[in-house]
Amino acid sequence: MIYFVMILSAASVSLIVLAVASFAPSRPASVDRRIASLQAGGRQRDQAERRRRQEKRERLAALVEAMGKRMGQMKNERAMRARLLHAGYRKPGALYIYLGTRVLLAVGLFALVLVSWPLAGVAGGRVVLGPMMAAAAGWMMPRLILSRRIKKRHNVMQKALPDTLDLMVICVEAGLGLNQALIRVSEEMESLSGPMSEELQITNLEIRAGTPREEALRNMGDRTNVADLRQLVAMLIQTDRFGTSIAQALRVQADNLRTARRQRAEEAAAKTTIKMIFPLVLFIFPAMFVVILGPAVFHIVDLFTKVK
Repeated sequence: MIYFVMILSAASVSLIVLAVASFAPSRPASVDRRIASLQAGGRQRDQAERRRRQEKRERLAALVEAMGKRMGQMKNERAMRARLLHAGYRKPGALYIYLGTRVLLAVGLFALVLVSWPLAGVAGGRVVLGPMMAAAAGWMMPRLILSRRIKKRHNVMQKALPDTLDLMVICVEAGLGLNQALIRVSEEMESLSGPMSEELQITNLEIRAGTPREEALRNMGDRTNVADLRQLVAMLIQTDRFGTSIAQALRVQADNLRTARRQRAEEAAAKTTIKMIFPLVLFIFPAMFVVILGPAVFHIVDLFTKVK
């Protein structure tokens, strides 16, 4: 009986609250207009802040590019441009920005260490050796970052390639042509793999601009420099030349890529046993020896002290 009364009380209180809320005056329209204006002003401020940041980045990029142009021509300019394409940098001034960044980092770190080391009390030959090492590190840092970006981009595209092929198989078997299938797959892959979607979109734009499909596919292989993608491009070109079934060729290629991906995963798993040796020997085994042999060592020391 007590529980029944409590339930009725709670229900009545809830009904009273709902009734009061329904009869309460709503928010005036002037307040709504003021809130909307404040929100619009906030969006405008955010857009203005983004434009200012974009302008600052553009000015900095122009300054670095101008610094890189003063270095003149490189001996391996073609190879360096290819590496920048592999990393996803396609702007015409990407090479000069890269060179200017290397010069700026080298000079900046050299000056920073040259000024800071004497203030820190460093004397002797290290005053000259330190800035030189800092300049060398600043000169090599962009190259290492570029290599890391290329490797990361290749791994992302290599992992996304089997799924891309599966989508292409579905599109081709549904009746789409290869060009339309590339457009559709690039749209679907945008949320899964940005680099793969971007490369497919560039290939579609080249085909729309009048570039032959064979040449556009070859350009995609050259831009990415991914071995599996180069095999796919060669297969598509060969299929287009001989007029064989594109869907069947794509299905076989997708199966081969999945097999290769599984084999790479098995290889990486097999390498873990070797890679675990170094942390085991350097970190885990010493701690185990301390825990296991520590009490015994103290006991042995006590025994020897009693014998004396």
